[in-house]
Amino acid sequence: MDWKNSRLDRADTLGIETVSRWTFDAWGGLHPHTTFDEWRDDTREDCGARGVPSVFVAMNDGEPIATASLTLSDMSTRAAMGPWLASVFVLPAWRGRGIASALAAAVETEAREAGCRRLYLYTPDQVALYARLGWVPFESVIYRGERVTLMHRDL
Repeated sequence: MDWKNSRLDRADTLGIETVSRWTFDAWGGLHPHTTFDEWRDDTREDCGARGVPSVFVAMNDGEPIATASLTLSDMSTRAAMGPWLASVFVLPAWRGRGIASALAAAVETEAREAGCRRLYLYTPDQVALYARLGWVPFESVIYRGERVTLMHRDL
């Protein structure tokens, strides 16, 4: 099976619906006052033409299998920091194939081409993956009731 990355367009209603459902199901619980409709609308707004924000999707035979975002802000307690690699999600059947790494690289390239010099992310459980990709952990905090590690990567 062959897959490729592409930028998600605001007009791609099915893609936005799919990606929004994945990410809402994965992380919506961290935002208890946000409805799915609001989450989907925010995802659509992040589908910029280029630069920050952008949403990327990995496709296989015309079907989305993974996503990642480049967003201006992803952590309300660190609003001055950004931009961020966010919402990296790979369908379980596609994990372990380098798709998350490829999506992270696409986000890094997009940020670099937009003139960004550093990216941030936070993760509760994927520190080893991001460290292998050159990300540097710099702080562990409780965010929205969950222990997460903040990481950065110079571009």
